[in-house]
Amino acid sequence: MRRNDGQKADYPAPLIFPPPTYVATVYIATITRIAAAARRYNARMTKPAPFPIEVRGSARQPLGMPPAQFLRDYWQKRPLLIRNAFPGFVPPVEPDDLAGLACEDGALSRLIVHDEKRDRWTVKTGPLAEADFAGTPPGNWTLLVQDVDKWDADVAQLLEHFRFLPSWRVDDVMVSYAEPGGGVGAHVDQYDVFLLQGLGQRHWAISTDPDAPKDFRPDIELKQLAQFEPTHEWLLEPGDMLYLPPGVPHDGVAFGGPCMTFSVGMRAPSQAELTGDLADYLAERLSEEQRYADPDLAPARAAGEIDKAALARLKSALPFAVALDEASLRDWFGRFITRYRNAQAPVPLDKPLTAAALRRQLDAGAHLLRHPWSRMAWSRGKDGATLYACGHAYPATPALAEALCGQRAYAGGHDHSDAEAGTLLALVNDGHLLPHKPRRR
Repeated sequence: MRRNDGQKADYPAPLIFPPPTYVATVYIATITRIAAAARRYNARMTKPAPFPIEVRGSARQPLGMPPAQFLRDYWQKRPLLIRNAFPGFVPPVEPDDLAGLACEDGALSRLIVHDEKRDRWTVKTGPLAEADFAGTPPGNWTLLVQDVDKWDADVAQLLEHFRFLPSWRVDDVMVSYAEPGGGVGAHVDQYDVFLLQGLGQRHWAISTDPDAPKDFRPDIELKQLAQFEPTHEWLLEPGDMLYLPPGVPHDGVAFGGPCMTFSVGMRAPSQAELTGDLADYLAERLSEEQRYADPDLAPARAAGEIDKAALARLKSALPFAVALDEASLRDWFGRFITRYRNAQAPVPLDKPLTAAALRRQLDAGAHLLRHPWSRMAWSRGKDGATLYACGHAYPATPALAEALCGQRAYAGGHDHSDAEAGTLLALVNDGHLLPHKPRRR
């Protein structure tokens, strides 16, 4: 703009405003971005943890989720408390019966008493006597009996709920009875365990701190932790179940009254144990700190089968085992895992049965009961399958091997080949299968 004298005027330049539609567009876009950010923030604040440490179970889903999801997200990875895993649970064994079992010569039992004032622990191993129980204080003591499933069929039925795991992976059902304050102190297990509350209440404390100290107390024979700072604490009611993977510090104490807990423990051979048994093959040794692990485990497809995935994990755990051919590795592991941590073994018959005598019993309707101390597993080979029982190998078909591993009472009738009949006869004469004719009702 020019003045009258021809010079440029110093008036400010006129302001140019954007059209109203543009302003509205930018405003709406900004508000939309802010709203989206707010939604994302709220979602982060309200979204549940991807792996909750506590869920609720049901009769249909004792794990509170499908087995495949549990194996994927929790197995050997993180603890899980399952409320109401077994609705209306009634203990399959009475405390008096458990005490009676602890007095048997063949039972593995311990009576642990804690002097709380002096913080002293005493441990008496079985077989126990009635006088041992008569001398216990009003509280702060616990009785542990291992392998109760081998002695009591009703307790063994609990294992039916864990069939999503390979049967050779399951070790035993240990039952503990405790008076108020009773426990074994804070400790760490090197195997997976499911702790099912059966009677009364138990207070459980665990630590999920990966840097938690794991040094033992030097003054007692129990492997108790010298330091224990829990990160989670719960009071379990009958039917509740706590799953703990290996290496999680934990402490369980009976609360309020008599308490009974059923512990389903797993077999987890250490590398040293695996190597010690493999010494007959390779005479090598490895550290005991490393153990067999299967965090990628999928639900078992065939009862008792040692599948290719298990053999692959063995090769990973034992690098030198790669030098073995697969048949040798299968044969060694089948013998080892069915013998591993077996407190007792079946005894062969004093007078072996003949094939004709066994055939007559089967034709008359007899069942073949698996001996409670007979552990079985099997693997596939080029020419059928091999069945393993307490360290011994027997030729079998996959169908027969799976049936014997999956059924405690085998009613196979008489539709067997000569080879299968020979295997059954050998198992009977070696004490692994016991002929039994069911009573008619």
